[in-house]
Amino acid sequence: MAGALLLGVNIDHVATVRNARDERNPSPVFAAQVAEQAGADLITMLLRKDRGNIRDEDVRLTRALLQTRLNLEIALDPELLAFAIDQAPSDVCLVPETRDDAGIWSGLDVRGRRQEIGEYVRKLHAANIRTSIFVDPDFEQIRLCHALGVSVVELHTGRYSRARDRKSKELEYARIKVAAEYAANLGLVVNAGHGLNYHNVEPIAAIPQVEELNIGHAIISHALIAGLPTAVREMKMAMTRARLQNRPPLDDDEEH
Repeated sequence: MAGALLLGVNIDHVATVRNARDERNPSPVFAAQVAEQAGADLITMLLRKDRGNIRDEDVRLTRALLQTRLNLEIALDPELLAFAIDQAPSDVCLVPETRDDAGIWSGLDVRGRRQEIGEYVRKLHAANIRTSIFVDPDFEQIRLCHALGVSVVELHTGRYSRARDRKSKELEYARIKVAAEYAANLGLVVNAGHGLNYHNVEPIAAIPQVEELNIGHAIISHALIAGLPTAVREMKMAMTRARLQNRPPLDDDEEH
């Protein structure tokens, strides 16, 4: 039987709203605390090279105040690496660089940047930081992650989330499912995320090898209407329901 599924709440888009007027509110730090109190198992933050959303001080304060885990996402940049090691979050996830709010629509190319990624992994491990790599659900990429010595991979669910017709969605779901099985068989912890929302999360949550989902935009968007505690609780309930009921993939009520 699959174990409990963890929810990482990505609070980047709280910073998007704050930065739109260069104000102090809404505070990503306070949002992280509220999400934690509402049931988030960890808080995820993407620190971009251009500091377009989350800023250094957001990370420092959140790191100091959280009672749960902080998962800091960074690109392959020496300054970001040094900052991550200095702050020592529980987790660092290596991701592709993004320069705008459109998001990351492909995983990190481990095959093309193996030596560089290996150096980052070694330095993060030396700092006793659990390290994951954000990759497409591709066997070769996963195998290379394992060879580099990471204990965690995060599977990119963006293509699944963006698929509009049922055939495409089924194909992308199948890729994620077999990739999760492959990674788990290698002994890797399997996380997943990107583009997941209240309508498409349950099939992914039902994959028994997936241990953690990182979700941001959908939760923060819903929070604008329903409030952040409600948005976090409703996502956590949807995930838990799917895991406990072993929900069949892509039921008819999944498409809205």
